[in-house]
Amino acid sequence: MTEPLHIVLDDTAMVAAGKGSVLASRLIHRAHAEAGWFLYASACALVSADRIRPGTAEHLAALPGVKVLDLDLPAALALARDDSWAPAHTRYAAEPTVERPNGAVVATTAPDVWKGQPVRIIDLTP
Repeated sequence: MTEPLHIVLDDTAMVAAGKGSVLASRLIHRAHAEAGWFLYASACALVSADRIRPGTAEHLAALPGVKVLDLDLPAALALARDDSWAPAHTRYAAEPTVERPNGAVVATTAPDVWKGQPVRIIDLTP
C-alpha cells in the first residue's frame, strides 16, 4: 500500500487554480478521485488568495476534495511569531500532525518564497 500524500495549497496555488492552472486542477482532481490523496487549504492562505482573486475562497471551499484548515489556537500561536499570515499558516499546516505524521507538501507557483523554509514543495509553475 502506498503512503498517503498530503498537500497544502499556498495562496499562489489557490490563485492559479482559480485561473485554470492545469497542474493545480490535476491536484484537485486527484484529491477528489483517488484514495490516499489529501488536499488542504489553510484559512489564512484562502483569505490571501481571495484578496488577490475575488471568488477564489468560495470556489475552493466548495470543492469536495479540498479541506479548509481553521485558524485554531495552536495555529494562531504559531502565526504570532511571523510577519505574514498566509505563508505562516501554510507552513504550520504542512508540519507533521497525528493525521499527517510525515507532514504535508506545499503546492506553490512561487517556489522562491519557500527557499530556506522547513517544508517540501511541489512547484506548480507552468
